[in-house]
Amino acid sequence: MKFFTRYAAVAALLATFLLPVQAQDSVLNIYSSRHYETDEALYANFTKQTGIKINRIEGGEDPLIERIRNEGAKSPADVLITVDAGRLWRAEQMGLFQPIRSKVLETRIPASYRHPDGLWFGFSARARVIAYSKERVKPGEIADYEDLADPRWKGRICTRSAGHVYNLSLISSLVSHLGESRTEQWAKAVAGNLARAPKGGDTDQLRGVAAGECDLAISNTYYYVRLLKSKKPDERAAAEKVGIVFPNQKNRGTHVNVSGAGVLKHAPHRQAAIRFLEYLASDEAQKYFANGNNEWPAVQSVQVDNAALASLGKFRTDSLNLGAVGKNQPVAQKVADRSGFK
Repeated sequence: MKFFTRYAAVAALLATFLLPVQAQDSVLNIYSSRHYETDEALYANFTKQTGIKINRIEGGEDPLIERIRNEGAKSPADVLITVDAGRLWRAEQMGLFQPIRSKVLETRIPASYRHPDGLWFGFSARARVIAYSKERVKPGEIADYEDLADPRWKGRICTRSAGHVYNLSLISSLVSHLGESRTEQWAKAVAGNLARAPKGGDTDQLRGVAAGECDLAISNTYYYVRLLKSKKPDERAAAEKVGIVFPNQKNRGTHVNVSGAGVLKHAPHRQAAIRFLEYLASDEAQKYFANGNNEWPAVQSVQVDNAALASLGKFRTDSLNLGAVGKNQPVAQKVADRSGFK
């Protein structure tokens, strides 16, 4: 009888501790800067598989990061989903993430796409490429990022602001490979080769090439794929006038960045948050996550059904850990400012 009495007491005690965990696991709060139709299926399937209800707030990348910081320990957010290692780094520097260990994530997500200490993980990839006019630039005339500094391109390059996180991350990668001094020389030369002052987004640069405003542009791949897949004839026609170069194929490879996520420091539903990140690394979720923005899955074995994306072909990627890209952001900003590459 004493054994059973003790057993019952232990069981009651365990139930006391386990009930809050079960309650926590029934809900997950996500702050996301992604808002694609395919994400609806992504979230719905997670709930269907786990029974965990997802509440989410969507907004711009930087405002969401600032909101989490302002909410502090009272923040209801469990997971932040955002784009570019530069923004993940900003959230990391504010102390917004907590480290997690997961064999699933460490096995399926390449080391270069995740923070070394498990603060964040990349779940889809995009390449920063050089777009060129098929009419005015011959194939093979430009091969590397470094070639953008060649005087032959004076007055022929379009780009968005160097201060935008996409370009800052590219400059950060160059700092890692070339050093600060050489990267600054490169940035000064590129600034001198611009056809106009930096303005607009990547799509505007691609349209600039198609319209003859410039001959070269810097863009993320998914903007180009969007034009290829557009339902608007004029946008598809613009894409047909533009070719894509994956830079540095004969050496270090093309700079690649990620859409990623991390578990927040004060996450009230930590286990559900980890479970969600592991779900994002599953084959099914990878297809939804990547196709939502015409990106490549982070998990190398996953194949997506996206003919326009597949038409870009295979290429060599830079193996630099994206944590270094984030770490170099302050230096990259100084380089951009000093070089006049605004």
